[in-house]
Amino acid sequence: MKRSILAVGLLAAMSNVDAAEADVELYVDQQTRQIFAEPGPDRTRLGAFRKVEDPAAPGQATAHIAAPSMAAGATAVRGASPARGDLRPAEATVATSTARVAAVKPPAGPWHERLQVRGYVQMRYNQVLSGNEAELATPGDRFLGANQSFGLRRVRLVISGQVSERVFIYLQPDFGSTPSGSSTSNFGQLRDAYADISLDRAHEWRVRAGQSKVPYGFENLQSSQNRLAPDRADALNAGVRDERDVGLFLYYSPKIAAQRFGELTKSGLKGSGDYGVLGLGVYNGQGANRPESNDRRHVVLHATWPFKLASGQFVQVGADAYAGQYRVGAPTSVKIDGASFTPTVDAGAQGSTDRRVAAHVIWYPQPFGLQAEWTVGEGPQLDVAQQRIRTRSLRGGYVQAMVRRTGAYGVLTPYLKWQTYRGAAKFDTNAPRMLVDELEAGVEWQPSNALEIAVAYANMRRTNTRQAPYPRVRADVARVQLQWNF
Repeated sequence: MKRSILAVGLLAAMSNVDAAEADVELYVDQQTRQIFAEPGPDRTRLGAFRKVEDPAAPGQATAHIAAPSMAAGATAVRGASPARGDLRPAEATVATSTARVAAVKPPAGPWHERLQVRGYVQMRYNQVLSGNEAELATPGDRFLGANQSFGLRRVRLVISGQVSERVFIYLQPDFGSTPSGSSTSNFGQLRDAYADISLDRAHEWRVRAGQSKVPYGFENLQSSQNRLAPDRADALNAGVRDERDVGLFLYYSPKIAAQRFGELTKSGLKGSGDYGVLGLGVYNGQGANRPESNDRRHVVLHATWPFKLASGQFVQVGADAYAGQYRVGAPTSVKIDGASFTPTVDAGAQGSTDRRVAAHVIWYPQPFGLQAEWTVGEGPQLDVAQQRIRTRSLRGGYVQAMVRRTGAYGVLTPYLKWQTYRGAAKFDTNAPRMLVDELEAGVEWQPSNALEIAVAYANMRRTNTRQAPYPRVRADVARVQLQWNF
């Protein structure tokens, strides 16, 4: 029965193809098992097919595989067997992640039937083993510090779909948020709300409009659902906290790169998703869910390339840069080193100079992996000696080593991460200077695609930028995170 369904699907897909015409590439949807003539989300390439005449029944079309290429890692259609013909090696063609507009016509039917719903939840427990627990605080985890226990770090729900041939939509709220100034957790807050508008029929050029991730840095683009470490490195994340802003972003993804981005995400190698090999964007610059406060836009440039070596090893290198004018929030009175003062802001009418460049290199864990990023630049930062907020230099980055092992127990990925940062926390009140030196070791265990358990230990030396006099705290911290995906 299943083979009959496959045959009907093949005939339907090729009903308008003449026998003398070129081969037709077909794809199977991994969820519905339907056959399509063009790639798209969750669709795996079956091979190249050609309509031929059945000698036993002239005029009757049958499906013949001209060049099957079920690549390693691709999933075959249940019940389908390879047809005759020479097998030729081919690069895996894996559907791209939902972070990229799908190069496919939408299915027939009402628009709401074209949408997909997925999500994940992260539950954390942090325990300070030693150090000044009362003064410990990090930008990435509000559950780290005194009088904390269990917490829901993220509660994400994603609604996405190809609503027309040229328009892909993506909506992601987070129900684990705590608004600024509030002591109540688990509010609903917008994370992403954008449309990808394809500019060509090949879907290699697209414009992303709305609130989305700013393409600056690899780890910033990598989903928290995939990232190994509990939090992003401060050096990169301090430039675009919450990783998002409202703006327009132009992305270019040639077919081969889009296939590799998709494979890196779908295979569990923890890729960043498809944000193009080239990107150019203009955005507000004040951060996600924050109103614009000047007449200047930030500009970001993005370039990266996922190489695939002859051995099958993936290597990705790239660089990013952004520049703009940033307006810090209203300064407040502080008392530092016995002196009380309200810092003045040394900036023009449009704000302070805010610009950075960054580079990244990722040797994906197959099984050993190495990931590194570094950034330099300048931005608004508190100068205690001069009692003012002025443009100052910054630098920092991280290196992370990891090993990925797969067995009957699931996927086990131990890692070791070192990070450092010398620069401003521009989104915090008074833009205090941040000094971070941190070493973290952990392991992530995935017994199934629906469940992940991560345990980590961190030796922290970092500035508490949430409250004056901005003490530098030393602490040893144990962290456990349970994540379920749906």
